[in-house]
Amino acid sequence: MKLLMDNLSPSEIVPLPDKYYVFVYKAKTKGIQYDQYPFIVCTSVFPWGFTGYNFHWEESRRYTWREVLTNIHQIHDEELNDMMKFPIKSIKSN
Repeated sequence: MKLLMDNLSPSEIVPLPDKYYVFVYKAKTKGIQYDQYPFIVCTSVFPWGFTGYNFHWEESRRYTWREVLTNIHQIHDEELNDMMKFPIKSIKSN
């Protein structure tokens, strides 16, 4: 994660739909697996959190504000190919 933080653009607090992001996440639901470092394209923002297509899971997921442990970092279009190759997938069990 330090490698990401040293190379990413400034962070944001609220994602924008149709933009790409990475962040640190810890799911609250016991007994499930989750992606600790999601790489997503945001699809919608809500009062409870946001949804996004997670490239590690290859499906849409929900992210609640309380479980997002860091600000989110936008990945710009010119960085997408490099980001796809970054080995940050980290599936954890709660």
